[in-house]
Amino acid sequence: MAHSTIIFTHPAFGSIKRAPVGFSWTVFFFGFFPPLIRGDWKWAVIYFIAIVAISAVTMGVGGWILGIIFAFLYNKLYVKELVERGFKVTGLESQKTKQQLSAELEIVLPEPQAA
Repeated sequence: MAHSTIIFTHPAFGSIKRAPVGFSWTVFFFGFFPPLIRGDWKWAVIYFIAIVAISAVTMGVGGWILGIIFAFLYNKLYVKELVERGFKVTGLESQKTKQQLSAELEIVLPEPQAA
């Protein structure tokens, strides 16, 4: 279960994204649709192609296994994508500190620069 949510804002465009941290129940139950709805086209396509390819080879069993693995990894991948695209942390909905979340995600969470 996602135990925390990081709120990101893009400094140039002002767009706001909420990124959960932890196990993704939405990806577990709904597959590639959560990345698609979040606008994360890259991971939606990668996940869809991987599920179709592995399911075809393993008669569906491999698709379930890949779905479970992806549910554990997706939120971390989503946060890393947002940071790479220039989003900055503007808020936390967590009992953990930003440093603890940063260590858990193995990435430096950028803060907005003062004006």
